[in-house]
Amino acid sequence: MKIIDGKALAKKIRENLKLEVEDLKKEGINPKLAVIMVGDDSASKVYVRNKSRACEEIGIEYEEYLLNSNTTMQELLDLIESLNNNPNIDGILLQSPVPNHLDINKAFRAILPDKDVDGFHPINAGKLSIGEDCFIPCTPHGVIRMLEEYNIDMQGKNVVILGRSNIVGKPLIQCCLQKNATVTVCHSKTQNISQITKNADILISAIGKAKFVKEDMVKENAVVIDVGINRNEEGKLTGDVDFENVSKKASYITPVPGGVGPMTIAMLMENVVKAAKQRK
Repeated sequence: MKIIDGKALAKKIRENLKLEVEDLKKEGINPKLAVIMVGDDSASKVYVRNKSRACEEIGIEYEEYLLNSNTTMQELLDLIESLNNNPNIDGILLQSPVPNHLDINKAFRAILPDKDVDGFHPINAGKLSIGEDCFIPCTPHGVIRMLEEYNIDMQGKNVVILGRSNIVGKPLIQCCLQKNATVTVCHSKTQNISQITKNADILISAIGKAKFVKEDMVKENAVVIDVGINRNEEGKLTGDVDFENVSKKASYITPVPGGVGPMTIAMLMENVVKAAKQRK
């Protein structure tokens, strides 16, 4: 069993991006990310802090817009519009979740596709589904890059994805199809999930249920990618996969923390640099 080290790969990607940003700056291009956070969700605060640190390390300029939880939809849309029109901003990221009274999908659609470094705009989602160049959502992109780094060939393989969210599950389907995998998606209404997961050469879990994937759900030598980030009773970070037991059967497995998480941020940084280069 090999552990897929997302932390080490993310570090390598960030180091390469740092050199790329230095070159861009010599040409007078300063990549810049604007992050909007509405309300004071504690997990979001941690994610935003990690994003600002990554920007700082790579040399990407960073602006934070912290809006209070009673911000109106119009105020949010006005802010997005002003960032869309700001020629110095390359990427705009709206941190989810937002307070319930706001329509997050409407806000995502308001971000210019060229600045949509999260890859959530319907235009980027559509381009991904027809195989055109676009901003790929950061977590699915990170998963694919990990598989590439470890030379795990997806062609003709049975890939089973647990979860169908717009942020991870659905874009992952497209990413895996582009690698010529045979893709099955399971969700809350799927029956006999363990019968399906047992056939997976590559099992990717993104459902947000701690230790949902047990050893008897995984076939011998499967590749297991754990996208889940949950807190257990002791408040410790844990994935969707029962790592201790599943790792005995898997050929490759990602840990939580230190697996997909760091890759998500590395891919975000890559998207911001890509946006800056496209603006050039």
